Amino acid sequence: MQDYDHFDRLVSGLTLQERQNLLEKLKSLSILSVEPLYTAENDIESPLSIDEMYSRLPWYSRLRYFIQSIFSGKTPVKLFAIRQMELLGREINEQTAGLYSFRSGKLQPVFYTLTENLKAAARFFYSALDAGFNRDKRAFYAFLGSLEMPAVHFQLQSAVDPLLLSNKNPNASDPELRQIALKSVDDALRGITDESRTGMYINARTLFCLKELAFFPFDKIIMAFTYDVATNGFSCTAGSVRELLVSLNNILFSLHTNPQISVLESLFVFLLSENSREPNFDISREMRNLLSRAEESLSVIREFNIRIPLTKIIRCAGMNAPVPPREITGGEDWYSVYRDYWRNQADRNVAEFLREKRRRNLLLSLRTFLNGTNLVTIGNTVSDINPDGFPVKKTFSLSFLLTFYSAVFLPELNRTLKTVLIKAEFIKPENRSEFDECYNVLIRLDESILKLESRIAPYGEYGKRYAQAKQDFFSLAARRRKAQSIIDEASDEAAGIINSARDSGSNMISVLNGILGREKKGQYLSLSNLPALLDKSGEFINSIRKTVLKLQKVIEILDDIDALDID
Repeated sequence: MQDYDHFDRLVSGLTLQERQNLLEKLKSLSILSVEPLYTAENDIESPLSIDEMYSRLPWYSRLRYFIQSIFSGKTPVKLFAIRQMELLGREINEQTAGLYSFRSGKLQPVFYTLTENLKAAARFFYSALDAGFNRDKRAFYAFLGSLEMPAVHFQLQSAVDPLLLSNKNPNASDPELRQIALKSVDDALRGITDESRTGMYINARTLFCLKELAFFPFDKIIMAFTYDVATNGFSCTAGSVRELLVSLNNILFSLHTNPQISVLESLFVFLLSENSREPNFDISREMRNLLSRAEESLSVIREFNIRIPLTKIIRCAGMNAPVPPREITGGEDWYSVYRDYWRNQADRNVAEFLREKRRRNLLLSLRTFLNGTNLVTIGNTVSDINPDGFPVKKTFSLSFLLTFYSAVFLPELNRTLKTVLIKAEFIKPENRSEFDECYNVLIRLDESILKLESRIAPYGEYGKRYAQAKQDFFSLAARRRKAQSIIDEASDEAAGIINSARDSGSNMISVLNGILGREKKGQYLSLSNLPALLDKSGEFINSIRKTVLKLQKVIEILDDIDALDID
């Protein structure tokens, strides 16, 4: 089953009130700067191309460039471009020395150092984003929504509570209960205000841009640098990484807003969930530590944007066309993702509620059918008291059949079937053969099950092979494959016993219906000596009818167990 509820141990363990309390505590302790990460004023460039800028020059300036072009062999526009790029290069170095050399067209050691710092800062968010936002965006938005929209979250929790909905709608059928849950979700979602929508969108945008930065291929830029004796450091030609710089510039330009405390809390809660069971785990302390590291990383991003006029460097590297930064798209889908989470949660919860309801009904039905007898446990299998047992499948069905054998078949059904076995004279010989075959399977049902029970025991064939497979000197994957192969063998044998009992029961029903004259196709006929077996009370016929009903119930229960996927 797809996991739509990725609130791991710690996430699911935090109530709505605890989440809100933690958020307020973090806000009071927060040292996050309110300064924007990106300020456009720090990186202004003309939106005009060189050709457009040249055409707007006064006539005497164009004349000067024309005269210079006669002696230089370069076009006036080319000379103007060189002059503009030279001025731009000076501006870049006045802002941060040792960053870029216009004459060589190279990024210099300071750029290399600041880019490595930016990579490290961005990578801090990588694990947190991967643990929550990347792994299950739906659950992440649901958690973030609980912080940003607590009233809506509370309504949604009620909307996906099938027990609450069932109590409010006691006459609703199973399909109707699902529709009621989905409608309740939609009704709750309509309670999201415009302010909350805007806030969630801004958070989603920030998350997406932060993810793009965290997963940006910084190594492709860094690996382009080589040691340069002239600068006594690492440098590279700006043109060789220009496209990467354009992508990075767009991301940084889009990530202009600091992530809210609620966003960081959501990220870090998912990250910390893996460590929540460690001794002396203190979520408040861990959160404060992560927030402190987050502020350090955000400061590095902010410093990079302040010290490196990336837009100007990109234009210098291109020598002509302006490349203003552009907003990247992302985060617009937050509402559809958020809605899908809660609708899927409603579907899953209702399905589990109905499954559990059918399971309870099945257990009640079992107890009645088995005359109040408790199910016999199949030995040597995995259970709460034996977690290291053999993990064979279909053990619940085997337990039911073994209990049925001792509680119903032997004391009730076998009395009638044995009479047929010994005294009945079938009109069709093939009916006798089929009866004998079915009876032989049913009378030896306990023997088949107990034989499998011994084979999966530590001393049995399957048990010994399984223990050996887990200890063999192979890779972990190879050991798992070998162990699974043995489990599958044993499970196939269990399924074979169950299917044989089901088929024999079904065929036995046909034979007995033939005796009762209920079989219409003519494949099964009655007994030639039926009058001799009848008594005045009609007990024999009644016992056959009861046997048919009991066997039909066995098949029905086996089908229900399969439908509920109970192992």
